[in-house]
Amino acid sequence: MQVYREHPPGPALSRYIECVWTLDSPAGIDGHRVPPDGCIDIVYDRAHGLRAIGTMTTERHFHFPRGAQLTGIRFRPGMARIFLGVSSAELTDISLPLEDLWSTRAGELQRRLDDADAGSIGRASRILIENLPAPAAPNLPQQAIESLAAAHGNADLDLIAHHANLSPRQFRRRCLEETGLTPKRLARVLRFRHACRIADGPNRPNWSDIALEAEYFDQAHLIRDFHQFTGQTPMAVFSNTRARRSA
Repeated sequence: MQVYREHPPGPALSRYIECVWTLDSPAGIDGHRVPPDGCIDIVYDRAHGLRAIGTMTTERHFHFPRGAQLTGIRFRPGMARIFLGVSSAELTDISLPLEDLWSTRAGELQRRLDDADAGSIGRASRILIENLPAPAAPNLPQQAIESLAAAHGNADLDLIAHHANLSPRQFRRRCLEETGLTPKRLARVLRFRHACRIADGPNRPNWSDIALEAEYFDQAHLIRDFHQFTGQTPMAVFSNTRARRSA
């Protein structure tokens, strides 16, 4: 049985980081579902080291052997570049060794994580969050993306661009650099994620109500996005094991 947990990053980093998470799988996992969420992660796997996982455009399935232990930092949409120092567009749908981005810093962090108590992935997660570089204040495009995320993607993109003192074309380029997705794609992912959160609640409403609450045009519109991002209908997705990053 897998044990997945999320923890808040603390007040100083809460604007930049959605959560610190751990995954402990004594029995192994076959086909762990991760739908797109607009976020970039740094992940430490005791077996494979530190990696940066870029924003995903469609759902991916991961396989972990018996005894797998992982921990990660999930950055809020548009905030990862502050820490990683590279255009997020270079990471979309791929993962890279963190040393490709951080060089010496990543090597030192890797050694500290490897030396942590092998029985405590929680200790590794604390080391990971404690060794992030101090963040700069978000710039105007990052603040605009922050507003879009707060609205679950349901916002006027031209108005968002205007508030960032950018033309729609300029904002498209900056959003791609900051998140790895265009504004329209990011808005769709954020709305899809919001629908997943509603559906993942303890008293799931019917899908017509979910579509309405998540501000889809109608239920058919919601179903099209589920097909686009997961290859399945929403009913099929939520009749199976719930996705890790739907909450």
